[in-house]
Formats: sequence, structure tokens, C-alpha cells
Amino acid sequence: MDNRSIADRLEAFASLLELADANPYTARAYRRAAETIRSAPLPIAELVAAGRVRELRGIGPGIEVRLRELVETGDIAELAELERELAPDLIGLGRYLGLGAKRSVELARALEVRTADELREAAAAGRLASAPGIGPKTEARLLEALAREGEPRPPRGLLLNHAWELVGGIAAALDGAVAGDPRRWRDSSERLAVVCSAARPAELLDRFAELPQIVAIVERDKRRAVGVTIEGVPVELVVAEPKRFGTALVRATGSAAYVAALEPLPDAPDEEAVYGALGIPWCPPELRERPFDGEPPALVELDDIRGDLHCHTTWSDGRASVEEMGRAAIERGYDYLAVCDHTPAVGAVRGLTPDEVRRQGEEIAETNEVLAPFRVLRGSECDILPDGRLDLPDDVLAELDWVQASVHGGQRMKRPEMTKRVEEALRNPHVRCLSHPKGRYIHRRPENELDLDRIFSVALETGVALEVNGLPLRLDLSAEHVREALAAGVEIVCSTDAHSTVGLGNMLLAVQTARRGWATAAQVVNTRPLESILRKSG
Repeated sequence: MDNRSIADRLEAFASLLELADANPYTARAYRRAAETIRSAPLPIAELVAAGRVRELRGIGPGIEVRLRELVETGDIAELAELERELAPDLIGLGRYLGLGAKRSVELARALEVRTADELREAAAAGRLASAPGIGPKTEARLLEALAREGEPRPPRGLLLNHAWELVGGIAAALDGAVAGDPRRWRDSSERLAVVCSAARPAELLDRFAELPQIVAIVERDKRRAVGVTIEGVPVELVVAEPKRFGTALVRATGSAAYVAALEPLPDAPDEEAVYGALGIPWCPPELRERPFDGEPPALVELDDIRGDLHCHTTWSDGRASVEEMGRAAIERGYDYLAVCDHTPAVGAVRGLTPDEVRRQGEEIAETNEVLAPFRVLRGSECDILPDGRLDLPDDVLAELDWVQASVHGGQRMKRPEMTKRVEEALRNPHVRCLSHPKGRYIHRRPENELDLDRIFSVALETGVALEVNGLPLRLDLSAEHVREALAAGVEIVCSTDAHSTVGLGNMLLAVQTARRGWATAAQVVNTRPLESILRKSG
């Protein structure tokens, strides 16, 4: 089994443990283990066979036993038993229809149904009303949901990393292409789609239905199906004729407005041929949000990035040492990495005092002797206090190579006060970048009320860049705000805010968000050599 398949089964196990009212810590441990395995650079099956899998963070003896069972037998006996007991296909369908997991199980038991098709038959026969707790309004809502038409959408958009894990795994299993919102790298994906090519679609549609990620099929016709996950997330599969694969991929990738502006689309075997037949330049998927048929800019590429300018270590709330983070950055081909641990005012986690910043500087100097010519930069994610002052004195900030100013506490400040607070910080001569400017936590809280137009003006005046933070929950600046910043002449930094060596991989999300904002390499500070990064601070 490959890493993705192993991670998918552990993820399913975690979901069913939650539904079975198991210890919540156990379910979370399996979910974290799935994330670790999905991003592991080595084949997990080989580590299991060699007895080394517990070298991975978060893999304890209990999970090791499950992994050995999974690798050696192809499944986990307890997982199979939970699947028989809880009927994940009904749970997935119920969630898709707007019911909670437990309510879905209760409904299935009351109607004595075991599959999604049986639930549909019971609904068609008018038996829903016989189930406890199903009144006329709920029955009408369920019947309407069962008959819904149009693009299937999840109850709430998936974060970009989760959307890619889900759709990327399905596409890989079916030798297809990721489409829908994830291919445009939307920060919250609602349309999840995979496009495949086959003269005879039935076999692919059958394989789709049997994938571990898919627990129920809610729609199926000759060349299309919609399956749902146990979380009730719908995924669309389109199986195009080979001569129309490019057409189907364009149609399944772009937003409705973008595709409508190109219609009628010509039949073509690949996307390049579609655009060629339309007589317009090929458009990167990230830009297929609004109608556009011009020449796209040369967008920044992941390979353009020379270093990461925002990461954390064990000095604050990171999981790896300075040297470990540096070595991981070298493995990614970087020339430099800025260690920007927190300052005390962050509150929720440990922050570095001035003395600790200087002691960390000694460790960084020792690390640089070991890792040369690679350079670890002395940095700080320095909190902006409510009155606009920074959380470290200027004499300490002056010693650093890179200073990020950040707002953590007081996110709900009114617009004038928040804007004044940030503006004061940007006028500090040691500040090089404003971290996650809008304090964004996708689906968890609204953005803060910072007046970005005013901040763009101050940033342009002071030469401060704005961050595109690659944490999946943040992606802040958003693509829309990136485009506004660049139009104002402000430069951006693509950073990960990594708290582990694995977290450095979030550079991909930062870069793709910048691309959605039409950023070129010249507009991204950390595409430049080390000498350019150090120039301002001397």
C-alpha cells in the first residue's frame, strides 16, 4: 500500500471512531497520524516492515499495531467492523442531505435500511414520515435534497489542503486530473471534481464507487457520477471521451462565469487544443475565476522561491530546532530561512524576551557555521501592541536580519484603531514585513477591520512588504487582496509560518495564492538572492 492509501484508511478509522463515541483523543491521534503519513517522504510500508514507523512524530505503539495490521492484511479488522455496524454510506449520504451522523444512523435503523439506495427507495415509498423525529418539514427537506439538481456542494467549503488531499487521491487512483475549485487553488473549495478519459466509462465509474474515500453514490449516468465521503462531501467524476477530454477539463475547472464567457467550447483532446481552437492564449487554472481571454502574465513559480522568511522553532511554539529547520530548508533547495519566533505579547504560546532573542542568535550563529553557505536569518514575529509599539525594544530589533510585525491579540478592534495600530508599527524602521495582515482564520472568524488601502499606502512609503501566509487556515493575504496590493505597487512575501519541518511544504499554498492574485516573480521578495534580503538591514 502506498502512503496515500494508508492515510486514507486511518482517516476513515478516525471518522468512525468519532461516530462510535470513542475517546476523542484517540480519534484525533489517528487523524494526525494520517496527516503525518500523507506527507512522509519515505514509504510507510517499508518503515512498518523495518520496525521503524514509530520514528515518525505522533506514531505510538497503538497506531503502530494498526499500521502493521493494515500493511500486512490490507485492512484493519476493527475498522471493517465499524463499517458494518455504522453504515458509513448512510452517514455520508445523511450528512450530504443535511443530517448529523447520529441522526443518519438512527434514521437508517428505524427504516431498516443498510444502503443509500435502500434509503432512497424508502423515501420514494413515503416511509420517511414513519421514522421517529421526522416531521413533515424535515421529510420535505430530505425529499428536496434527494432530488436536488445542479452542482453538488458540501455543507461548508473544504480548506485547500484538505480539498487537494481528497480530490488528488481520487484523481491518482483513477489516473485522472484534478478539477473544480482545488485546481484553481481556491482557499475554500465547494466544487470538487475529477476528470478522466475513457472510451468506455463504466469501469471507471465502478472503480470510483469502490474507492475508500467514497461511501455512497448519489448520482450516476453514462459518463458522470457524484459520490460522497463519510463527511458528506460530494465529489464529481466526469469520464470524457478521449477526443473531448480537454473540453471537459476546461469546463470542470473554470468558474461558471469564466466558462460561460468562453462558450461554446470546441471539442478537443487537451486544454491547449481548446484554447488554440478558441484563438486565445492558454490560461493558468488559477486565473480562471473571472471572464478573461487576454495574455496572462508570467506568474511566480514555486521554483522561483529562494527562501522562506517566516518559520518557528522550539524556542517558541515550533516542533523542530533551528538546525533541523535549516536542514529541511536546504532539502527544499533554499538559500536562506528566517527563524521568526514569537514575542511575549502573543500570550497563547511562549514568546522570546530580549535576552532569549540574543541567546537564540548565538545558536543561529553556530548553526550557520555548520550549514554554510546556507544562511539561517535571525528574525522575529514581533507582536504589535495595541498602541502600535512593537513587543521588542529597537536595540534588539536592530540586531535582527528580518522582522515580521504581527497582530495577534485584539483582533476585534474597530477599523480606525486597528489601522492606526498597524500603521504605527510599519513606520518602525526595522520592520520588513507585515504578517498575515487581515488576521484571517478561514471559516473560524471574520477578518479584522484593517483598512488595507491605507496600509498599502504606508507600506509603499516605508518599503514594507505584506505576507501571503501559507498556513491552510490563513492564506492571508487572500488572492483578492494580493491583487489589490500588487496594483498599489506593494511587494509581497510568500511564507509558510511553518511550525515544523513538514510545515515548510505550505510554501506551495502561499505561492498558489499569490498566483491567484496575479503575482509575478519580480513582485515576490523571497524570489531574490540573500544579498537582496539583507540589504535593508545591512
